[in-house]
Amino acid sequence: MRTRSKVDFLNSVDNIDFLTMKTTTDISSSPIDIVIPWVDGDDPKIAMKREQYRGNIGQGKHSSAHPTRFASTNEIRYCVLSILKFAPFVRTIYILTDEQDPYVYDEVKKHFPNRLSSIKIISHKHIFSGYEEFLPTFNSISIGNMAWRIDNLSENFVYFNDDVFLIRDVVPEDWVLEGRPVLRGRWRIAPIIKIAKQRFRKFYHHQILGEKNFQPKFSYYIVQWNAARVLGMRFRFFFNCHTPHVMNKKRIQSFYNSNIDLLKENIASRFRNQSQFNITTLSNHLELLNGNKNTARLNLGYLVPSMYSERKLIAKMRRINKDARVKSVCIQSLDTALPSTQQKIFSWMDNILGLEPSDQ
Repeated sequence: MRTRSKVDFLNSVDNIDFLTMKTTTDISSSPIDIVIPWVDGDDPKIAMKREQYRGNIGQGKHSSAHPTRFASTNEIRYCVLSILKFAPFVRTIYILTDEQDPYVYDEVKKHFPNRLSSIKIISHKHIFSGYEEFLPTFNSISIGNMAWRIDNLSENFVYFNDDVFLIRDVVPEDWVLEGRPVLRGRWRIAPIIKIAKQRFRKFYHHQILGEKNFQPKFSYYIVQWNAARVLGMRFRFFFNCHTPHVMNKKRIQSFYNSNIDLLKENIASRFRNQSQFNITTLSNHLELLNGNKNTARLNLGYLVPSMYSERKLIAKMRRINKDARVKSVCIQSLDTALPSTQQKIFSWMDNILGLEPSDQ
């Protein structure tokens, strides 16, 4: 992704006083919606389509095409139910899919029957209207960059991944203050060393080993830095993590209306690409550079069950249970964990949500 000059309407980030402000959000006049991208990678139609476009990209050499990127162990069930339980003020939950059915309606009807109309399934075709040449896409970054195009989406909306769940009560002020998003993260220096290492690995595999399809391991840091760099940042960026991300639709729309070629460039790859930038970091920096002072610390738990022993997993879950500051948890790559480990996670979430074990 080439570097862009700083957009004229942005103010200098160095003049911002980063304080967290408290006020009351009027939800009746300023609703908050949620957007969740979701895919069932085991769906034969989707799997066949993915294989068709993956071409000669090797699984072992391109992590963005690995099946675990598209696997589902019904996390969407817990994601949706957790939002309805712990953020009942949310107006609409939009689930973005490639014309798939996440089968959450029965669950919502059973546990929150009065909220059934709050769940809406949105096709990729809807948000890519006018940009159909980039479909089908198996690229979560591309999908995220188009999420703001949902019809009737609230001005301030919250972007969830389907492996992120609320575990405690959330109030509107956790997400929106004085009509502007609350930005959770911390400042980090530019990942120069990571970029240099990635370039060396790519050169070594391409030129020395002759592995022309090799791609270095995808870096969450680099795609965030790419977003900051697009907006003229030089030495640091506001790093976010696996948490609910609050974004302002009008600000993103205004930026992309003035940078249509940049949008097209960023959504062109059908699989995640290291040269892309993600929408959450772009949104955060658009906010910061436009004077948003609503910054706050991260308040999340993060679990990768497949990498932990049973003892370590239980210890981490206990710490999350005890820390009242933690309001959401991300559980990554649950599909790669042992069935017994998956069951422990499901039982833990059932307990948090007050569900009977037999419901899962």
